[in-house]
Amino acid sequence: MDKAFKVAAVQMVSGTEPQRNIARAAQLVAEAAAQGAQLVVLPEYFCLMGRQDGDKVAIREAYGSGPLQAALSAMARDNGVWLVGGTIPLACPDDGRVYNTLLLYAPDGSVRSRYDKIHLFGFTGQGERYCESDSILAGTEPLRASTPLADIAFGICYDLRFPELFRRMAPFDLLVLPAAFTATTGAAHWEVLLRARAIENQCYVLASAQGGEHENGRHTHGQSLLIDPWGNIVAQIGKGEGVVVGEIDPNTLHSVRSRLPALDHRVFS
Repeated sequence: MDKAFKVAAVQMVSGTEPQRNIARAAQLVAEAAAQGAQLVVLPEYFCLMGRQDGDKVAIREAYGSGPLQAALSAMARDNGVWLVGGTIPLACPDDGRVYNTLLLYAPDGSVRSRYDKIHLFGFTGQGERYCESDSILAGTEPLRASTPLADIAFGICYDLRFPELFRRMAPFDLLVLPAAFTATTGAAHWEVLLRARAIENQCYVLASAQGGEHENGRHTHGQSLLIDPWGNIVAQIGKGEGVVVGEIDPNTLHSVRSRLPALDHRVFS
């Protein structure tokens, strides 16, 4: 990474109608681009927060074709940005499930990288139950991608709780994490886990979240944010829809790593 650039995390409160969600996402990506962002990240499940698990299976697409992928390609191309397309449901070998997939689009609208969520969320308590493996097939391969802006590592939501996933890819300049953390787990753990990943990997972290009360009754935590390599919050938003814009500064990155070269001091890698 040679020079500073602006990034943006889009926060949404997605509903049960994909076309409405896509239209809102396009508006927010355009807003981020208008503020100078060169990399924009959409949240997990940006296209659909369904009423039941089978809803995502019903709209799944084959990799490389379909209205969801066409819409993301257009958002990247129309705004001239690198776009992390939150997650969309892609076909997998099990007809009753999907891959929860992150796609990275270049400014020309082409797909440059793909990541299928590896760690699948499961939680029971306080009147809530979630079991992503009921409708999602786990991926197997981590993703780190080199772009003209920066070297970027990727995770999705629950991946955040597994530092070994990111440690095996370090060093990288930026960790990008689309998410839909529940209000319960988010209030307890979201910020502290994100700041820990930034500190231990001496990288920027950009997290794009769902944030509010959804049509299906689900409550998500929100707090999309950008964190610097020292663990400081550069910019954030609370609940509701909006855009968080901040700068990735190579001087900050190099300063932290030179003053405290923890990545070079690793015994196990």
